[in-house]
Amino acid sequence: MKTPFDSFSKIRALRLPKAFTLTETVIAIGVLAVLLTGFIAVFTPAAQGIRRSISSEQADRLTTTLEMELATLRANSESPAPAFATSFDKAFKWIQEGNKPTNAIFVYQYRGDPTSIRPDGTPTPKTTITGEPGKNYIVQSMARRIGDTELEKDLKAIEGSVFFVKPTQLVFDAGELKPGTAGKIMNADTPATVAADTASYKEAVIAFSAEFHNVPTKSIAYLKSPTFTTRFNSTNNKPIFTRNLAVRR
Repeated sequence: MKTPFDSFSKIRALRLPKAFTLTETVIAIGVLAVLLTGFIAVFTPAAQGIRRSISSEQADRLTTTLEMELATLRANSESPAPAFATSFDKAFKWIQEGNKPTNAIFVYQYRGDPTSIRPDGTPTPKTTITGEPGKNYIVQSMARRIGDTELEKDLKAIEGSVFFVKPTQLVFDAGELKPGTAGKIMNADTPATVAADTASYKEAVIAFSAEFHNVPTKSIAYLKSPTFTTRFNSTNNKPIFTRNLAVRR
């Protein structure tokens, strides 16, 4: 004989959601793990490709910034301060010494105050964003070496990524321009001779390749650390892009 409690129990059973069993839960987790593994395998290379393509879009700006800086003689803020008689002297030394982490070249953009200009002709970094862009502050492209005392100040107002550049002179080899020996500037003699400075360099132009590498952090402490030195010297550290450039007397 059925009682009202029996009918109530059936209605309650129909309303209550059914729970998953342990087996079903394990199967669901396994399927999810397989899907995530496949997703990561496909997405990670794609994400790396996107980052590389974004960096490549900046290539023209970065290249132009480096070219302009090599052709500009500024009030020197490097320590110890080298004496550059001409912009060509500066370009010669930057190319000659740029493959050492102690003379690393960095290219970047920072926020500058257009109403406050430093002795080297660049806007004073503006660490706090206030007012209207283009009026109260501008985004300035810049290239400096690690020994430049103004670099640390610029890094506090960075916009975007920082890149380091490894330059190597291009020399003729079997009728083609190819990267020569890092750290050496050669004259196109037969046999070729090493030029120690611009006075002993007999050519009017230095052709060179510039490898642009991404810097993972914007800290001056990192840029002066053994960790950065290891990264800079690593042969496994592939450049984001490379451009062939030239400087003229």
